[in-house]
Amino acid sequence: MSRIGRLPITIPQGVKITVDPTNMVHVEGPKGKLNCAVHSEIKVEVKDGKVELSRSTDDLQVKSYHGLYRQMISNMITGVTKGYSKTLVINGVGYRAEAKGKYVLFTLGFANQIEFMLPEGITAVCETPNKVTISGIDKQKIGQTAAEIRSLRAPEPYKGKGIKYETEKIRRKAGKTAAAKK
Repeated sequence: MSRIGRLPITIPQGVKITVDPTNMVHVEGPKGKLNCAVHSEIKVEVKDGKVELSRSTDDLQVKSYHGLYRQMISNMITGVTKGYSKTLVINGVGYRAEAKGKYVLFTLGFANQIEFMLPEGITAVCETPNKVTISGIDKQKIGQTAAEIRSLRAPEPYKGKGIKYETEKIRRKAGKTAAAKK
């Protein structure tokens, strides 16, 4: 049995979970609503303030789904209660960001500014011109948006210029002058 899938999820106060006959899970909390379609081989039950998942067969793929959907429902519950956020740091001379409503304007050393439109349900705050915090209730959307912003100017290994995650370590390389000294 899946080690993660067999663990029950406790439902916190203020969160309401419903399961449709079509195996669609709806989670509603103080920060908003999220939906997730669950595979037909996985059965979701809400009872006694807990969510329990079970599977119909022991196929390898179904075992994988068991743990996956348990974690997705757990992430949805965390999202509607606490929310998620990711912080991006911009390094480089003249590189900066500015949040304007549903858009974030990036100056990244190109001829023109890049105007990045945020998806529905995602907000961005620029604490400083070099730090952007993306937040929302959907963990997958936060990660995807952060990855798309990072890909606008990925960090390069020589000077470290570009957009990186706050916790990311960039492996630096020595330039060609270091090789000539040998």
